[in-house]
Amino acid sequence: MLILYNPLCADYGTAERPEQPARVLKTAAYLRTAYPEWAWRVPSAPVPDDTLLLAHTAAHLKRLMEPRDFDSDTPYFPGIAGHARRSVGAAIEASQHALTRHTPVLSLMRPPGHHVARAGAMGFCYLNQVAVAALVARQRLGAVRVAVWDFDAHHGNGTETILQGKSEFLYASVHQSPGFPGTGTYHLGNARNWAIGPHTPRATHMDAIRASWDAILHFHPDLVLVSAGFDAYVHDPITALNLEREDFGSLGRWLHASGLPAAAILEGGYSEDLPQLVGAFLAGWAGKD
Repeated sequence: MLILYNPLCADYGTAERPEQPARVLKTAAYLRTAYPEWAWRVPSAPVPDDTLLLAHTAAHLKRLMEPRDFDSDTPYFPGIAGHARRSVGAAIEASQHALTRHTPVLSLMRPPGHHVARAGAMGFCYLNQVAVAALVARQRLGAVRVAVWDFDAHHGNGTETILQGKSEFLYASVHQSPGFPGTGTYHLGNARNWAIGPHTPRATHMDAIRASWDAILHFHPDLVLVSAGFDAYVHDPITALNLEREDFGSLGRWLHASGLPAAAILEGGYSEDLPQLVGAFLAGWAGKD
């Protein structure tokens, strides 16, 4: 298991917001202690504009530099463009590692990204690292078919929009509905969506995630990018779903059993138990659980 992590990603935000520095600081500390044999690496430099323009508009990159909020959930922070670029760079590096080494890799970075379409940050997200990494994998790293598996409690509306209509990509998402951002209520071409109502029984939710994973397997991808959100957890403070810690371990075991090259990128997850949830997922993926 390789974990890509740069402590600089904790250098913005406050403890008053759900998407806060403690998410990665506490998760990194827990994983280092619980799994000392796993490898760690600081990802390389932020990505250049020509790479970001595969998924985003020039106008959005310019807007990202302006010192004003996108919305109340997605405010301006000093240096936020650099933080977002580092997060994208880590996702690309994770993809390259998965394709060349065929061993599990997690990008433990922030901000998350799956809500950002070609233009317009929202939902704690400023650049869409999974979408950029998917496009780079296809255009520059030799992958022919790329699947994005998104089990975050919120629909990755940005990822769906960016990859929409491109048959060499599959986007599969299981998420709470109704709920933010209000999208993902039906299948749409190469986007497959399983909308789960609030307080859906745990077993029913897991059946939907299994269906989404089966769709990924049927696609026969050369690379799986995982939008790894842990806010479907029963004790998450901003959602109303019922998954338990061991369920995330099951998702990791499915990845392990598949043998597919895969890279996971941290998205949501706002409970105090996030470190243990990430640990359970990674342990299952590494074949340790």
